[in-house]
Amino acid sequence: MAANPSIQHILKTYWGFDQFRPKQEEIILSILDGKDTLALLPTGGGKSVCFQIPSLVKDGLCLVISPLIALMQDQIQNLKAKGIKALMIHSAMSKREIDITLDNAAYGDYKFLYVSPERLETELFQARLKKMNINLVAIDEAHCISKWGYDFRPAYLNIAALKDNLVNLPFIALTATATPKVVKDIQEKLLFPKQNVIQKSFLRKNLSYIVRKTENTVATMFNVIDGVGGSGIVYTTTRKRTKEIANVLLQHGIKADYYHAGLSLEERQSKQQDWVSNKTQIIVSTNAFGMGIDKADVRFVIHADLPSSLEAYFQEAGRAGRDERKAFAVLLLSPSMTGDLKQKTELEFPEIEFIKKCYLTLSNYFQIPIHGGLNQSYDFDIRDFCKKYKLNIPSTYRAMHFIEKEGLISLLENFSTPSKVNIILTKQDFYKFKVAHKTYDYFLKTLLRSYGGLMEGYVSINESEFAGNLKINKTKVIETLLRLQKLDVIDYIPKGSLPKITYTRQRVDHVHISKVHYEERRKKTFEKMNSVIQYAENELLCRSNSLLQYFGEKIDSSCGVCDVCLKKKDSNNSGDSKLLEVELLNKLKEGPKKVDELLHGSKHQKELAQLLDFLTENGKLKFDGFFYSSN
Repeated sequence: MAANPSIQHILKTYWGFDQFRPKQEEIILSILDGKDTLALLPTGGGKSVCFQIPSLVKDGLCLVISPLIALMQDQIQNLKAKGIKALMIHSAMSKREIDITLDNAAYGDYKFLYVSPERLETELFQARLKKMNINLVAIDEAHCISKWGYDFRPAYLNIAALKDNLVNLPFIALTATATPKVVKDIQEKLLFPKQNVIQKSFLRKNLSYIVRKTENTVATMFNVIDGVGGSGIVYTTTRKRTKEIANVLLQHGIKADYYHAGLSLEERQSKQQDWVSNKTQIIVSTNAFGMGIDKADVRFVIHADLPSSLEAYFQEAGRAGRDERKAFAVLLLSPSMTGDLKQKTELEFPEIEFIKKCYLTLSNYFQIPIHGGLNQSYDFDIRDFCKKYKLNIPSTYRAMHFIEKEGLISLLENFSTPSKVNIILTKQDFYKFKVAHKTYDYFLKTLLRSYGGLMEGYVSINESEFAGNLKINKTKVIETLLRLQKLDVIDYIPKGSLPKITYTRQRVDHVHISKVHYEERRKKTFEKMNSVIQYAENELLCRSNSLLQYFGEKIDSSCGVCDVCLKKKDSNNSGDSKLLEVELLNKLKEGPKKVDELLHGSKHQKELAQLLDFLTENGKLKFDGFFYSSN
């Protein structure tokens, strides 16, 4: 098939690139040919371009279904920065916000509408869908549709029903991690008429996978940071540990910060920006960090705890080395970690009766009658909830996640929403109000000058910044906004930070949780846990090949740069390797040298290059553009 010149033009105009990344163009042409397509690209492979460009080629709106609000926000922000109009709908929005957004999607000149899967079956959405000129349906994080996937979401099973109304429209499903079983399941669940998978290899030649068995994870972490240098991420499993590790790094003069979903929106944005701009060298985070962040120069990703699945590990480790330069994914393994992971996994499955009790108690807490609550959202203070009903917080938290996976509720954890304002008067009535109420004239004029689009929809505002524009204090701004709301001039939604619970089904009197499904889910979770432990404890199979095998990819040869491969080479060629090391260190006695200076004239360039990686990663050498001995 001949290349479509318009897609090259769009790529250059909006993204500034002259050519596509591997497989992107093939995926785009498949969509433009009207074919349902599963795009399987590893982390950093540029999945969003694969649905954004074909939608921009055609008239109409792309419907994007995504489970992650943070990812929706990032993509919309990136599109808006390019001058492309995009909208989103999620459970944290009021009914009026959703109503206006759907109107804009149906009648405005928007190109993208991002929707969480739980919103698809609502009457409001279904009614407006018929009025939208949809040109493509994109399903992001498509592994969520499969019960064999690592993050199954029941609401994803409803997506295929869109085909009843959107006849002959192509669907594109996208994911970075899927085993062969999940790949098959995604296409079946989305009713692909014909299997059509376009996949980029999971092989990352520039990424060295390392497992370090250690009694002292902190000391080993310092060795990696000192040896590799540059920007990095440290992943850990608890919020408490993020702060603890970041503080230890700071005490040793390393510019580090911590990040987790419990921080406010402003804190998370500030910490993220400092890391992206290299003001912070290392960010220590739970798995809440990294999704949608396009930072190419990450030199290392360290896992200070075992992840829950190889899918999660592959995604997180894959955030290193997106610039195709040498990078390291280091998994630290202490003697207690496998036991800790087994205990943590066991705790993920509260007793069925406790789960039922939590659902009933939740409905009482929100005073939801039987058959009520459908699509209603509530702020959820889990501490207040557990205190009121004398429940254990961690157990209740896990029970809520189980209830969510049963499709009864949707839980948005610690989701911070900025304050929003919408002018609800018509332009004529708004002008009349200003004339009749001179005391508000300057305030409203400044509001309009500070924020565009207030009459078309809800616009995010910052009360502190706006107070600065008016030269008054923030409290006065909030008081005035609330008065204008009482006068029915605006709708003002103050920022929120509590988790949100949305009832995705009517409240039921008796919850039925299938013991068969419960045990099936438990078995699958433990299988994924055991895959992580086998990967970490393996000392025979190349790390890269081990991951490739898990994702069903054929293996040609060992990577040569993981700890297993290097250990084999070290044992097979210990004498030769020692001589090369002596040769290398003798050269460095003359002073710091670049890599080409060290390799020049040697008959063993490949072995020397591998030895440089090994010695650097083990702290014997340091690298900052030049290699030099750390002794």
